[in-house]
Amino acid sequence: MTREPAPRWQRVSAAAVVIGSLSGGVATDLIADAVGSNLGPVTWLVAGGLAAVAGIVLLALEFRKRRAAEWEEPPPPVPRQRAGVPTDLPYTYGFAGRDADVDWVREALETEHAVALVGRRGVGTSACAVQAANMVRDRFPDGQMYLDLRAYGRPMRPRQVLSAVARKLGARPPRSPRAADLAATGAELRARLGERKVLLVLDNVADPLQVRHLLPPAPQARLLMAGAPSLSTVDGVAVRWLGEPDRTDALKLLADARTAAGRRTAPTEPSTKDLVELCGRQPHAIRALGQQIGHRGWRAEEVLTALRHVVAAPVHQKVPHAEALPLLAERDIAYRALSGPARRLFRLLSLAPGPLDRPAIAALRRHPEQALDELANGGFVSAAEGGRYEVRPLLSGYARLHLRHDEPARRRLWAYARLMRHLARQAERQDPDWLVLHHDLLRALVTSSPDGPATVVEPLPRRVRRWWFRLAVALCAWYAEQDRTDEWEQVCHAALGTRLGGDRIGGDRSLVAGWAHNELGVIRRRRGDPHGAAAVLTLAVTERGRRGQAQARTNLGLALLDQGEVDAAIEHLHRAREHRAPGDRAGQALTHLGLGAAYLARGEPTKARHHLVQAANAFEAAGDRRGYAAALTNLVLAQWRLGEHLDAAHAWAAALEVYELIDDPGGRAAALLNAGAALVNTDPPRGEPARELLTEALRLRADRRPDAALGRTLLHLGDAELAVDHPTRARERWQEAADVCEEAGDEEGAAEANHRLTD
Repeated sequence: MTREPAPRWQRVSAAAVVIGSLSGGVATDLIADAVGSNLGPVTWLVAGGLAAVAGIVLLALEFRKRRAAEWEEPPPPVPRQRAGVPTDLPYTYGFAGRDADVDWVREALETEHAVALVGRRGVGTSACAVQAANMVRDRFPDGQMYLDLRAYGRPMRPRQVLSAVARKLGARPPRSPRAADLAATGAELRARLGERKVLLVLDNVADPLQVRHLLPPAPQARLLMAGAPSLSTVDGVAVRWLGEPDRTDALKLLADARTAAGRRTAPTEPSTKDLVELCGRQPHAIRALGQQIGHRGWRAEEVLTALRHVVAAPVHQKVPHAEALPLLAERDIAYRALSGPARRLFRLLSLAPGPLDRPAIAALRRHPEQALDELANGGFVSAAEGGRYEVRPLLSGYARLHLRHDEPARRRLWAYARLMRHLARQAERQDPDWLVLHHDLLRALVTSSPDGPATVVEPLPRRVRRWWFRLAVALCAWYAEQDRTDEWEQVCHAALGTRLGGDRIGGDRSLVAGWAHNELGVIRRRRGDPHGAAAVLTLAVTERGRRGQAQARTNLGLALLDQGEVDAAIEHLHRAREHRAPGDRAGQALTHLGLGAAYLARGEPTKARHHLVQAANAFEAAGDRRGYAAALTNLVLAQWRLGEHLDAAHAWAAALEVYELIDDPGGRAAALLNAGAALVNTDPPRGEPARELLTEALRLRADRRPDAALGRTLLHLGDAELAVDHPTRARERWQEAADVCEEAGDEEGAAEANHRLTD
């Protein structure tokens, strides 16, 4: 192999160094001989010091030169351009990752005449297309041409696009914007190219009409486009969708930007992963943030903490803006390209922690149809079930940053108040289909503290807190109806954890804390914990006003009744009846129902019948089927004990009919238990029909946890088995009843079962 001769400039430089060294040495000897005898030792010492200083300066300059050379950006890995080939294709700067996408473009250009990279603005379609074009320069020896269709801030028209391409190829531009003239120019361009191997790169294509007359390209030419997703609808174009870079590529982009800014070591903080996610993995924002981290010496962890504080702060709270906030907000190219209404709707949608339907979006901003379509086409929002929309999860943090940066605090607060008012009113209608679809969103809004941390000085205005409380009440009412106690309890604890826990709402005397404790008492009573329920309900009684206290006392009386404290229960129920407003028919009916059950437990069926009849009539007038059936179920026992067997049979049949309509297995099981217990305790006992009813009640309770009702069902079923001459089965049922009652804490039921076993 022959060695290539050294470049001419290297040979000249070497000769100059040699000649300069010889000349300097001769001059130094002559000067030393001439002045050596006239200079003293001090002069030589000064001259030596100056020479040492000069040497140190030269070494420092050489070190800085080498250090700068080490930090220089490496040249782009593209083939070397041959001389004489026309090109205006730019090079990419700071390009990282996207290896699979670049490889796809390179392979597609082998066989396809027109190739397009599409995606939402700002995700890197332009950089990826230019990088791929640079990688295939050697395949197009007749030229590579680049045209930005948004070079002047607005999309070019089809005639402007054809005119620009015609000038690059030396052809005649179209005479007019008429379709015939545009088509003629496109045909002339294809004829001029002929068999030439030319690559034409069109960037920022916003509409297929801009490039329609350039398709199909000449036989050996290739057309590479980067632009909007609408390019995927053009026939004859190979399309690849480009999303945001993955986390690995985003981290590499951040590291490269830091290195280019002067910090050569890549970021190793764990917070960088969360930082690029908070930026929505937008390449322009990541690159700008990395450069500032490198220039200013910011720590990624501190930047992330400051931005998270901005994102997570309550909507009304004034927080100091992070230094990186304006930088990130201004580098969101896709966001800045939106229209004003679309930008504002994108910001306001971040107020909701879940998808919203169109009426809710209209509560944020009037007439949102056009802006919403623009956001959907641009990839800012995604569609959800039921015609709902939400900010894409990847962009949710970025949307909150724009909300803080571009939306004044007063307008943020008004939009939030309108959203809470709309959702509260919708929830109060108790539409089951709507609640099933939206309850996750409602729970997220309620459980996130409306006042924020306790350090917040300015709470939300009263109107917003009022709608928040109404939303919480409506949501808990639906959870109670659906028996979703876990989510119900979560909402109550969230209410207690807010600053509203000790605040009055809208002038009403009921306190949020009292309401929450009352709801928690009902939940504990449903779970079979009457002692815990009584303790929480006692707090509710002391915290609530007169009107709210009536409901808390009713629930407290029922909890005491579950514990066997009948007299105390009757006292609280009578006081609750006194506190009830005359127009509160539902509350009056519930209190009468509790009093009827309490008098039954005390052995006073006449008083029990009086209150239960009033409860049944009130529930029926109010259209409350569940309450009506519960009143009839207890009325059966009172009438049977009074000897009104025919009336009891009618009440029992009506209760079963209602329970079948409302699909309440638990209530139907209770009605069957009462009817079976009444039949088996007659003289003589009616064992066979009682056994059928109690067996059906046991079947309905088969999947329920052990409680007093299940124990009593087994107890009376044993009595029915004994009445039909099955003593062995009777003892088995009594033993099961004793075990269940003991586990459920029903001491009276366990004692009755054990008494039957010993007889």
